[in-house]
Amino acid sequence: MEGSVGLTVQDQSPSSESRKCSAVTGSGRKLKDNAADWHNLILRWEKLNNEGSGVAEKIVDQRLKRSPGEAAAPPPGSAPPARGRPLEQACSELVGVVSKMASIVAKMERLASSERGVLELETFQRGAAGRGGPLFHGWPTQLFVEQSAGLLQCYQKELALKQRVLQELAHTGPQDLCMVYLSCWLHQPYVPADSRLALEALLLETGHRAL
Repeated sequence: MEGSVGLTVQDQSPSSESRKCSAVTGSGRKLKDNAADWHNLILRWEKLNNEGSGVAEKIVDQRLKRSPGEAAAPPPGSAPPARGRPLEQACSELVGVVSKMASIVAKMERLASSERGVLELETFQRGAAGRGGPLFHGWPTQLFVEQSAGLLQCYQKELALKQRVLQELAHTGPQDLCMVYLSCWLHQPYVPADSRLALEALLLETGHRAL
């Protein structure tokens, strides 16, 4: 598990349903811990996205300040011009941000694989019909697998876009295209609003959010 998750809890005495969610063991505990990990990883992703957006803006600003002749790479062995150093530093910062995002997606892949493993174990132990009732409020285990797969696909596609943005901003290219990629970075087209709703549904189902 990535660590304790900062989620809202009820101030009132817990209901029988919330006690059920807090007392889960085995597969239920694994799925509940995974839900907390999804929450924490997505929070970290959003923080990196904001950080990367600021760095990308610096890169575009530096490139807009350059004259067309400065866009060419310096001769081999020569030091970069002084005005080029802030641009190189910003590009290096964005490389670091994208690398951290790739690490987050790798952890998401392990979460999705873990949930497939829970379903496979359940199928092995109980047959194709699965368990007789839900682990929490109402979801079958298959739905946890589907929700995780959907979230993973969103962030895999968004990571690929970030890597493309990095390539375009770090190398010579039309300035108007740089502005398009800057907008793509900020607005995250592959992470739509319904992916955030999927995360909230996951947290509700596992008892991390109060119903």
